[in-house]
Amino acid sequence: MNKPIQLVLIDVDGTLFGPSGVPPCAWDAAARARAAGLHLSICTGRPGRGFALEYAERLDPEGFHIFESGAVVVSGHKEAVRVSALPPQVYQKLLALSRAYTVPFEVYTAEGGFYRETAHPDLIAHENMLGFGAELQNLDRIPGQIIRVQYVSRPSPGWRAVREALRVMPEVELHEATSPGILGVGFNSVTAAGVSKRAAAEWVAAQLGLDLRQCAMVGDGENDLELIRAAGLGIAMGNAPDLVQQAADRVVNSVGECGLEQALDMLRERYLER
Repeated sequence: MNKPIQLVLIDVDGTLFGPSGVPPCAWDAAARARAAGLHLSICTGRPGRGFALEYAERLDPEGFHIFESGAVVVSGHKEAVRVSALPPQVYQKLLALSRAYTVPFEVYTAEGGFYRETAHPDLIAHENMLGFGAELQNLDRIPGQIIRVQYVSRPSPGWRAVREALRVMPEVELHEATSPGILGVGFNSVTAAGVSKRAAAEWVAAQLGLDLRQCAMVGDGENDLELIRAAGLGIAMGNAPDLVQQAADRVVNSVGECGLEQALDMLRERYLER
């Protein structure tokens, strides 16, 4: 007998957040789902600060939320309860690649630090989208525990060279994503090997006495694919690429057409009928 879905994992960019921000219908559906007894968790590459943390608190103030492509899990008490750091020697390799190919680069730490060493326009635009600014810093000397770096790239020979180098580094995981907030820009996160949305989701589910068969994943990007395939129910947004839609069990409307509301209402009805 199939286990009922009790935990819904929700991506941010392209799923909760669209070109016009978060549609009110998404918040209404989240409130209905939570009232019915479903657990809701943000599952994003964004850091657990600024707008993403606000979204998490509003989505489910008592829940566990996954940030930094799985490198950090934050509890409803705003406490980082699971952290996976990048080894220092690996970080230096990643920084060297950014400098060698002049690809804009961001650094995130477990203590909430956010750093850059250039004022590239795409980095500034990203800060505005996140809702908080980075500290300008020599990236050779970062205080705290580095958990993730991000190459903020547009298509270029430099980014292609970096991407190929990352793909043959066994010490890291590359998580590629986009956002409707800044069109044409890739947000390419790098974490330690073994860190992923799926691994973090398994941990969160276990804290609730569940497994992935009792979870649904709602997403739109290729960085959501592994979890969409592994979850008990994988749901793709209508704005997702064909590859993501084909991998999903269900496809709903686009983010701007209340696709998340459609997904949450369907899951709520199934949960109440169990």
